[in-house]
Amino acid sequence: MSPAPAPAPAAAPLGPPLQTLAGWGRVGRPGRERLSEDLAAIAPRAALSRGLGRSYGDSSLPASTADLALNTVLADRLLAFDETSGKVRAEAGFTMRELYRVFLPRGWFAPVTPGTSFVTLGGMVASDVHGKNHHSDGTFGRHVTGLRLMVPDGRVIDCSPQTEPELFWATIGGMGLTGHILEVEFTLKRVPSPWIYQYSERVPDIDTFMRRLEEVGHDWPMSMGWIDCISRGASMGRGHLMAGRWAAPSEAPARFPRQLPRLRLPFELPDLALSPLSVRLFNFAYYWKHLRRQAQGIVHPEVFFYPLDAILDWNKGYGKRGFTQYQVVLPKADAARSAKAFLELLTREGGASFLCVIKDCADEGQGLLSFPLPGISVALDIKITDQTQRLVDRLNQFVISAGGRIYLTKDLFTRPEDYRAMDPRVDHFLAVRRKWDPDLRLRSAQSVRLFGDPPPAA
Repeated sequence: MSPAPAPAPAAAPLGPPLQTLAGWGRVGRPGRERLSEDLAAIAPRAALSRGLGRSYGDSSLPASTADLALNTVLADRLLAFDETSGKVRAEAGFTMRELYRVFLPRGWFAPVTPGTSFVTLGGMVASDVHGKNHHSDGTFGRHVTGLRLMVPDGRVIDCSPQTEPELFWATIGGMGLTGHILEVEFTLKRVPSPWIYQYSERVPDIDTFMRRLEEVGHDWPMSMGWIDCISRGASMGRGHLMAGRWAAPSEAPARFPRQLPRLRLPFELPDLALSPLSVRLFNFAYYWKHLRRQAQGIVHPEVFFYPLDAILDWNKGYGKRGFTQYQVVLPKADAARSAKAFLELLTREGGASFLCVIKDCADEGQGLLSFPLPGISVALDIKITDQTQRLVDRLNQFVISAGGRIYLTKDLFTRPEDYRAMDPRVDHFLAVRRKWDPDLRLRSAQSVRLFGDPPPAA
């Protein structure tokens, strides 16, 4: 902790021009944003921090045009690295993409990575991201050893699981509402080679999928699946199961994986491209592209971890109104039945999606609002229409009855009463937040929507 507090934050200046700020779902709102290499200099005047804008909903959007958003991407310095322990410290704007570039050639990698490399460390902490290895390595927050924050009264606080632990665990998964994240310290993982050995299989239905997902989890540290969420009857939940591990040097090519080419989606696709028929045809073709029932071999790490990063601006594919991603975790005790019932509800309500991902989750994260709990996670993209709110309401009612919860980083439509019904930890989180921010100076469009924060006058 710094020896003396800084002056209390002043009112946010309206210097930056008003512009449209958006998350990855491309739902925008007017706001003001300032980039700075010196986060501590701007943070006292900002209501929230945001990085690359990869959260799908409104968690990194300002609550009002009177609120200033601090963009962290210029604060991207690597501050320290211990080659013996793998402990690294970097500014909040340091990206997963840069971590891959700097450390994988040296035999180190992030202990946990989300499904895109275009994400900052600050965002990874605020969302307490998880990956394909959640069942073996938990969330990113498990590997964070220290944070430097500027809390709303202007003080700079160093916190960890040992120092100011309540603030630390409220910040892990806390959606940036406890303080501006300035620096992140965490431990990298030593890897035997930069290549992935992958196993995949074509799975005929959801019952088989649930059984196989649990079985491969015992032998493989990383696993996930794509499922066809359109087919009904005996084919419901069919898809591809993928599992992987870091390849041994004797299995892997001697060269470092070359940088893969990237395509760019140059324009928004018309509504016809996302019709139920086109989604059905895509899912049918994608399922049968896995011609062999089983396959295994060496794959490029980017193909395994970040397949969608190969298409820049792929979010334009959902048209002018954008899209939301709905991600839920269903408890392990009745996960097989719940997953099947969830898919039945989804197809009945017309929730057609190109992308539906299923993953095995293990221990609950220690962050006060961390998403995973032991069970099955299902994530799907939903094109925004006039019926989206109704669809999310129906899905949320199912999730509440099943004892599950949604992922705040992906959420745009959940009602406050539904989120409270899902997550009994909310009151504890809000109490810790009030302790450090009694005037609720830090806020977002999401915190106003879900937690009832009073937005300032525009």
